[in-house]
Amino acid sequence: MSTEIKRDYYLQQLIRREGNGLIKIITGIRRCGKSYLLRTLFKNHLLENGVDETHIIEMAFDLFDNIEYRDPKIFYPWAKKQIQDNEKYYFLLDEVQLLDDFVSVLNGLSDRKNCDVFVTGSN
Repeated sequence: MSTEIKRDYYLQQLIRREGNGLIKIITGIRRCGKSYLLRTLFKNHLLENGVDETHIIEMAFDLFDNIEYRDPKIFYPWAKKQIQDNEKYYFLLDEVQLLDDFVSVLNGLSDRKNCDVFVTGSN
């Protein structure tokens, strides 16, 4: 039997900061639950509150299958292509420190009025 740790305090911190125009950054040591908080708990919150699944864009930069997306010249055009309309899009980017020139890429996404950017990073 697996036990889920809810992390309500941290989830509420993310929820309160939705739509504030800033990049939301979750940091911490490896294996402390950052990815789970963002890609499971927060994503479930979005879905439960009516966000269309196609408006939740996820990328885990630490996965080998996604290694090509660490290149900003590949990731940024891909990310822009995911935006199909003027509705709100949520970018959930895991282990963003692996994305080359991530500051420029994140700023480019967050400058778009319909993008809300959430990232995790390990130190």
